[in-house]
Amino acid sequence: MASTRDEPLVLGIETSCDETGVGIVRGTTLLADAVASSVDEHARFGGVVPEVASRAHLEAMVPTIDRALKEAGVTAKDLDGIAVTAGPGLAGALLVGVSAAKAYAYALGKPLYGVNHLASHICVDQLEHGPLPEPTMALLVSGGHSSLLLSEDITSDVRPLGSTIDDAAGEAFDKIARVLNLGFPGGPVIDRYAREGDPNAIAFPRGLTGPRDAAYDFSFSGLKTSVARWIEAKRAAGEEVPVRDVSASFQEAVVDVLTRKAVRACKDEGVAHLMIGGGVAANSRLRALAQERCEKAGIRLRVPRPKLCTDNGAMVAALGAEMVARDRAASSWDLSADSSLPVTEPHVPGHAHTHSHDHVHEVSKENLYS
Repeated sequence: MASTRDEPLVLGIETSCDETGVGIVRGTTLLADAVASSVDEHARFGGVVPEVASRAHLEAMVPTIDRALKEAGVTAKDLDGIAVTAGPGLAGALLVGVSAAKAYAYALGKPLYGVNHLASHICVDQLEHGPLPEPTMALLVSGGHSSLLLSEDITSDVRPLGSTIDDAAGEAFDKIARVLNLGFPGGPVIDRYAREGDPNAIAFPRGLTGPRDAAYDFSFSGLKTSVARWIEAKRAAGEEVPVRDVSASFQEAVVDVLTRKAVRACKDEGVAHLMIGGGVAANSRLRALAQERCEKAGIRLRVPRPKLCTDNGAMVAALGAEMVARDRAASSWDLSADSSLPVTEPHVPGHAHTHSHDHVHEVSKENLYS
């Protein structure tokens, strides 16, 4: 039993937005990372449509799980647990994942772990750089979140230091890409154009960086409005909009604030490690500036490879495996999707009387899954 405890084999399901992700992890080793994305189905609407995402998850779920099992070279019976994103995210999309996880866990007679999407984004770094140092400062930046989190124990103790008070960084990228007619999603395309532009060409504002502003909170709404007005003024004057320079200057304003606040939080809290995760962590300039500033401040930077930064099942499996390894209580069968699950709850355990694996129903011991 000890070896299983050391290296639990866990399948993770992620459906918080428009990616159906299924990952399989043994301990901190990634065995499979299967993703079915519905991003193309949302592109014509210029953003994610919840109903479209939910339907796509429903259609992709079983094939994606089968693909992950095949890729990992394991059978469903070999698993030690099933982990699933219980929140935060789009309610309908989350429900598809939670329902699927319950069905598989019940049929297989395996423990079920409902985990937090944001804590999973932090934990995924274990698959690339080994066990997380405790404590770790995490800067999570995506389409829905810009957060500074202090993780003392990824399974039980994650403390929010700051978050976005309006648009998240990823949302700002999408909106500016739309104003520039660059398509959706905006992050990768602005990153591409910015490489050929001048980041100092236009002095766009840095939100919430004044002496009286909240030290760790983020605001990108003013920046977004400023950039949009600058572009409109150019067009109104009949001038050509320098797309590359706008992209580079806007991107610089975002990553300057993100990295400045993250490094400051590390110094203030006396934390020697900074981890950056979430979809925007795939941004090349954010990685470069964070590396530069962390080196100067004597902080070790950990950023997973881009594929692990965007939403995926591997991150959920990673956190699930950590739950099993540390013998955390499994979730009960009444686990529900919570679209606003706070990051202070890295996982949703069972009721107080429910011990680790006791919730596995007797009938499921016969293994209904073939």
